[in-house]
Amino acid sequence: MRALWKEMSDQSQQPDSAAVFGAAVSLWQAVKKHAATTPTLNLSECYNGGDEFMRQVMRVATEFELWSCQHVFFEELDDVWPYLLEDRFGEACVSVLGGPETLLDFDTRNCLRVAHKLRLPLRTNSGLPVAIDVTAENPVAGAAFRKFRIQTVRDSLEDDFVEAFTTDDEPFDEELGAPYFGLYGIGDDDLLEHIADRATYSAAIELAGKLAPGIVFKTHPFFRGR
Repeated sequence: MRALWKEMSDQSQQPDSAAVFGAAVSLWQAVKKHAATTPTLNLSECYNGGDEFMRQVMRVATEFELWSCQHVFFEELDDVWPYLLEDRFGEACVSVLGGPETLLDFDTRNCLRVAHKLRLPLRTNSGLPVAIDVTAENPVAGAAFRKFRIQTVRDSLEDDFVEAFTTDDEPFDEELGAPYFGLYGIGDDDLLEHIADRATYSAAIELAGKLAPGIVFKTHPFFRGR
């Protein structure tokens, strides 16, 4: 399976019409299912006609596929991409949007939220507010820290408070600043000791390398959302 996705990823990750179709079918079915549970909801009225509803379904599916080609780490997928979307995209999308009548509200920010719901592996170097939490063994014998950890954190904009940015958090929280990277040491007691902060992941790796020559962090880590 991984070999198949490596072959596909080598093709510049062009949009896949099968993936768009799978996402559209899934979304169509999910919206119809949820609308059926609300007798007062008329999809034709919500979208100014059934044809416009179909256009919105296709727009959302196409936008998500285009976004995914830039941000999803396809090499780490365990499922066939079009089938994954057909099975799960629609429910995840309706959940993020809050209802079957809100397809018009779907935008690129919702692409990230849906990706979280689908637990997709996402690239960290694509400009997204992506949560990172990685640990590496210290190769220096006898050092005070057995491991080093790099984790994304964010500042509260209302008070002097720093909190971890995890995959369970809202990525576009307006009360929090942009994510940056904290470097921590881990001793024999397994407690974290804050060392420094850096603006980029690569800068945090560079600092860790100076403190522990030979330490190896993943150059391009990825995370799976909630």
